[in-house]
Amino acid sequence: MDFAHSAKAAEYLARVTEFIATEIEPVEPEYHRELARLDDPWTVLPVIPELKAKARERGLWNLFLPSVSGLTNVEYAPLAEAMGRSAIAPEVFNCNAPDTGNMEVLHLYGSPEQQERWLTPLLDGEIRSAFCMTEPDVASSDATNMAATAVVKGDEVVLNGRKWFSTGIGHPNCKVLIFMGLTDPDAHKYLQHSMVLVPLDTPGVAIERMLPVFGRHDEPFGHGEVSFTDVRLPASAIIAGPGRGFEIAQGRLGPGRIHHCMRLIGLAEKSLDLACKRASTRTAFGKPLVNLGGNRERIAQARIAIEQARLLVLHAAWKIDTVGAMAARSEISQIKVAVPNMALGVIDMAIQLHGGAGMTDDFPLAAAYSGARSLRLADGPDEVHLGVIARLELKKHLS
Repeated sequence: MDFAHSAKAAEYLARVTEFIATEIEPVEPEYHRELARLDDPWTVLPVIPELKAKARERGLWNLFLPSVSGLTNVEYAPLAEAMGRSAIAPEVFNCNAPDTGNMEVLHLYGSPEQQERWLTPLLDGEIRSAFCMTEPDVASSDATNMAATAVVKGDEVVLNGRKWFSTGIGHPNCKVLIFMGLTDPDAHKYLQHSMVLVPLDTPGVAIERMLPVFGRHDEPFGHGEVSFTDVRLPASAIIAGPGRGFEIAQGRLGPGRIHHCMRLIGLAEKSLDLACKRASTRTAFGKPLVNLGGNRERIAQARIAIEQARLLVLHAAWKIDTVGAMAARSEISQIKVAVPNMALGVIDMAIQLHGGAGMTDDFPLAAAYSGARSLRLADGPDEVHLGVIARLELKKHLS
């Protein structure tokens, strides 16, 4: 396998990197300050659509989707890493979660009607979406515990239940949810569930609260707790038909985990940059911080950890590209465990070198730590992925 950038990937990477450096980084600090000053931060500031228009004009749009960009997972990976250095870059390029995963679902499994109504405006960046799978009343690390229901009654599907950590539901442009619920409890355990497209304004859908994550609400996207009470929709709102929820989920999560992990590597790189700058320019006890207390070794270990993680993710991306996500289950689970833990270590080291300032919003490190820590749970906790890796490894040795 060869992880050298293809000509297409190198050209896109140069353009994405240049756009971030010249268009996003100069305005991002003030963007965050202005959002924090608002009484209602669940707002799209004018700079975001302005940046999105520029990105689209330059052809830096929907790069995550192979059918649009022509990029493989290996080719897209360094672009996701570059975007991960900025909190707003993924949205500017229309490559932000959970919209990317939802667009992939609609692209791969949506009916022509569903694609026209929802996929087209998502690809155009006109609307946002959310994904409703995790539930507060069951251990959602085991998705077969799902209690919310999506029951087919004649030509309708009726939804009931409560979901939470529904990322993106606080965005003022969020118009549609993908809801996963139990349809047939008597079917095979992987054929019991369905995914349903739910317009946010459907009667019976209520956002009960927005959830803080380590005291942060991640405005204007956020993570919501949502109730569904006798929500009635035409059966045509079911994606790919009843009972295909788990199949769709597996197709959705493979590439999405590559995207998450590569963005985290970009975040770790940004944190290491900040750590090196801080340690080189601050003095204590008559010496630069970099020359105190083993800090050089910590910086070196961070570089090693980032490089190891990047190669692991590229290998997983290469395997998805060559044999598909199902055959790459172990590799996908490996990166899902390794990369958030690596990023947490690098970010924590950077916070330590910044002292008290590292815990404030004067630097992006506290927010970075919160985001990296949450990804040890999102898309499956470490323990579930370790179980997958162990099961597949032991299967090689058991008859």
